[in-house]
Amino acid sequence: MNNNDDILYRLLVQSVVDYAIYMLMPDGTVANWNAGAQRAKGYTPEEIVGKNFAQFYTQEDRDKGMPQRGLSIARETGRFETEGWRLRKDGSAFWAHVVIDAVHDDGGQLIGFAKVTRDRTQEQEAERKVREQEAKFRLLVEGVTDYAIYMLDQDGLVVNWNAGAQRAKGYVAEEVVGKHFGIFYSLQDRLTYLPERNLQTAWRTGRFEDEGWRYRKDGTTFWAHVIIDAIRDESGQLIGYAKITRDCTEQQRVERERRERREQETKFRLLVEGVTDYAIYMLDLQGRVVNWNAGAQRAKGYLASEILNKHFSVFYSAQERLEKAPEANLQIAFTSGRFEDEGWRYRKDGSAFWAHVVIDAIHDDNGKLIGYAKITRDVTEKREQEQLLLRAKDLAEAQSAQMESLSNFLDNIISNIPSCVIVEDAVSREILLINDKAEQLFGTTKAQFQHRRPQDCMSPELSDYFNDLADIALRTEGVHQCEQLLTTSTGERILHSRATTIKGEDARQDYVMLIVEDVTDQREVDARIRHMAHHDNLTSLPNRVLFRQRLSEALRADAQHHKLLAVLCLDLDNFKNVNDALGHQIGDELLRSVAKRLRGVIRDSDTLARIGGDEFAIVLPGLDKLDEASALASRLIEAIRPPVNIEGHNLTVGLSVGIALASSAIGSPEHLLRCADMALYEAKRNGRNRYEHFTLAMDDAARTRRIIENDLREAITNKQLKLYYQPITDAEHTNILGYEALMRWHHPVKGLIMPNDFIPIAEETGLIHMLGAYALYEACREAVSWAGEQTISVNLSPMQFKNSSLVSTVEAALRDSGLSPHRLEVEITESVLLDDSLGNIRTLQNLKALGVMIALDDFGTGYSSLSYLRSFPFDKIKIDKSFINDMGDSREALAIIRAITGMSRSLDIQITAEGVESSEQFLKLREEGCTLFQGYFFGRPQPSELRLESLEQQCWLQGGSLLPAI
Repeated sequence: MNNNDDILYRLLVQSVVDYAIYMLMPDGTVANWNAGAQRAKGYTPEEIVGKNFAQFYTQEDRDKGMPQRGLSIARETGRFETEGWRLRKDGSAFWAHVVIDAVHDDGGQLIGFAKVTRDRTQEQEAERKVREQEAKFRLLVEGVTDYAIYMLDQDGLVVNWNAGAQRAKGYVAEEVVGKHFGIFYSLQDRLTYLPERNLQTAWRTGRFEDEGWRYRKDGTTFWAHVIIDAIRDESGQLIGYAKITRDCTEQQRVERERRERREQETKFRLLVEGVTDYAIYMLDLQGRVVNWNAGAQRAKGYLASEILNKHFSVFYSAQERLEKAPEANLQIAFTSGRFEDEGWRYRKDGSAFWAHVVIDAIHDDNGKLIGYAKITRDVTEKREQEQLLLRAKDLAEAQSAQMESLSNFLDNIISNIPSCVIVEDAVSREILLINDKAEQLFGTTKAQFQHRRPQDCMSPELSDYFNDLADIALRTEGVHQCEQLLTTSTGERILHSRATTIKGEDARQDYVMLIVEDVTDQREVDARIRHMAHHDNLTSLPNRVLFRQRLSEALRADAQHHKLLAVLCLDLDNFKNVNDALGHQIGDELLRSVAKRLRGVIRDSDTLARIGGDEFAIVLPGLDKLDEASALASRLIEAIRPPVNIEGHNLTVGLSVGIALASSAIGSPEHLLRCADMALYEAKRNGRNRYEHFTLAMDDAARTRRIIENDLREAITNKQLKLYYQPITDAEHTNILGYEALMRWHHPVKGLIMPNDFIPIAEETGLIHMLGAYALYEACREAVSWAGEQTISVNLSPMQFKNSSLVSTVEAALRDSGLSPHRLEVEITESVLLDDSLGNIRTLQNLKALGVMIALDDFGTGYSSLSYLRSFPFDKIKIDKSFINDMGDSREALAIIRAITGMSRSLDIQITAEGVESSEQFLKLREEGCTLFQGYFFGRPQPSELRLESLEQQCWLQGGSLLPAI
């Protein structure tokens, strides 16, 4: 390079403003300074040339010798490159990308360093924000538990796996990452390449969306809403797929039930709306018209648009409205359940018609009044014919001179009346007159009836019916009515009959007139409407509304006759598993089969109802002793025990039963049902497939549970819970090796509440998951600040193992606190391994993989303890304190302790003795081979800030001395 080139190069370097470019002498002294350096660092050449470049570093970096280290690396390797904070003249910092190149002369001698510095503050901030955003997004996705969110590569292999995916599908990340996502489909779907075709749709259109059955690891199915989005880079190149799956099984069930209800309601509505002979409509609680069928429009002349939301009193006369007759009729329906009457009603055009009216009070499933069903039938024609008969009768009695012609007139009228008319001689009971309608009903001619008695020309059933009615009419004046199901020539029919006496020409001659109507079709419509309102659509059993009515009636009847009454609440055990695994169609068939079996066990006088889901209830009236209810409960349980075969599936469910006996203290239907439900809950809590009787203690316990549950929710919200720590020492009794975290509740009114009083309720209500997470996070947070390597032990409830996010919760508690995994110990009881042992062992293995220690608590109290030690390599075993309390007086307790310690030595597992309260217990347990100790003898549980930090401190506080070491 000639001199001109050197000049040009120097001018070029000096003119660069985006980079600080300058030379350093071998000792780090600044030799020159370009415009970019002045712009970046704020110094003029006069201020910096000759100064050491170390002044661009922070004091902390200078103390660490970083400037000299950079020069040393450049001297040895030829180049040093780094990024970090540098300081300007005004003291402000900027993020710098730095390159230092060693410069040698032609002979290889070091003559200095070329240093290039670039301000990357804005770029670094932008990169930091991107990283933070990515981290937040990743944590968001990984923390979602309601949705399975994961990535697939271009071939459909699973790339990552969030907590929601583990919860929904049952696989942990290690089991599924790298596998093809087709494992979530059925074998048939895989054989037809459905997974690949779905990916192809996502690749082609950008998104695939569908709903259908998907499979969990354990083989069970769930209804899934699935989205697969194709992910492409900035150039449009496919890099993989994002897959979101949501378990919609419950939503699908709810929607299916809602759809079935809508279909049933539609059928019912169409049935009612299609009836034209009856005005059928609903009234709200105030008596306003809510709906309007074709029969109502035909009978009353109003269109639906004209009458809806109007008060039904428009159908009454002005005088009746002034007398509040409509309101009085509604009140009767409200108090007695039904109002029935006949009277004049009015159409839109003002015309009147004679109406037969029924108003039924309608209640919801909880017994709450929601309105009234009103059925009105125009019976004007029938009434006019009856009135005509009566007027003709009066006329005949008043004008005996015209009797013959009037008789012919009456015969003509009677023959054409649409009701059956029979006139008998009151004394001989001979049939003197019968009309055409009666001929049709009885399937014979007038000649076969006239001048014969009913018993001579009718079946015994019919003759007895009419003779009894005639006897009543003759005994007392007036019109007498009767309705009965009877066998006629057209089959079994419901006959509504009225009987009245007619005076003859003188007091020696009387007649009986019978008017008979076939009301079979009318009653069938009434019955169908009533049945649909009071019965379960799936099983045809009474629903909750009818059950409550029957229960109220039975309570009144048994109170009058001094009989006992019991209510049974029934719930199927494991029904949800059948429903989830095989679908709701199979579940519905199972419920129908169960209902049939239950009906086969109860008496005719008992009422069996389905009150929701897989819950049933039974009213047992007329009992002589309580044992009868217990005996029936046992028979019901045995009836359900055998398998039910549905579509080739042998299904087995159990039955839990709660029994409540009516008494002066439990007299209302609602209270009695609630008590039976509490007894049912007790039966399920005590092992299921059994029955329990309600006791007042259950009511007290339920009330206490509700109070504690409400207070506990408030305690979690207001941070009233705190962890106490009890020390754990070794056999030398010289050091505190760790602590067990024990939760305490500082109630603002009741004071300190111990775990035994609130943990079981937290487990029943699901609050244990929040309490458990709080304990893990808080224990790890406090333990990380303790000196040394002291461990922290946290108890896990068996209920926490039902939450698929347990492992991720432990992992997050460790990550957020910074606590080393080997310092955390989780304690479980044997019940964890009794319930879903394979799934829970898998969870324990995943916890173990985090580096966490696992201890088996309360060892020796279960019935299969030894098998657990073969199924999982526990780090510690804790001997239950009940054995330690009894070992001084019980040879059996001491023998169990020796067996446990001997077995643990052979398996190389540490033994913790908990509940040690005296030096004698400590020395004996140490002699038997226990290695770790815990109890009041070594220190009581205390908050973190007051915890016992050394045993020397304990001895000083107790005024004693340490026990001699072994």
